[in-house]
Amino acid sequence: MTRIIGIALIALGAVLLYFGYNASQAPVEQLSETLTGRFTDRTMLYLVGGGVAAVLGLLLAVFGRR
Repeated sequence: MTRIIGIALIALGAVLLYFGYNASQAPVEQLSETLTGRFTDRTMLYLVGGGVAAVLGLLLAVFGRR
């Protein structure tokens, strides 16, 4: 069961990273990053959340109970 959850978290993480990357490439986001030196909170939430979900999913898939 933990492996299935791990695979689902990997997929969720990939989707969130995809949306975060697309959001970071938007013209308004690029302008905001140029002026403030950082991305908006929503974009960072997508990127960080996607990374965390993917890593946790990978750990569960690899080291989860068999």
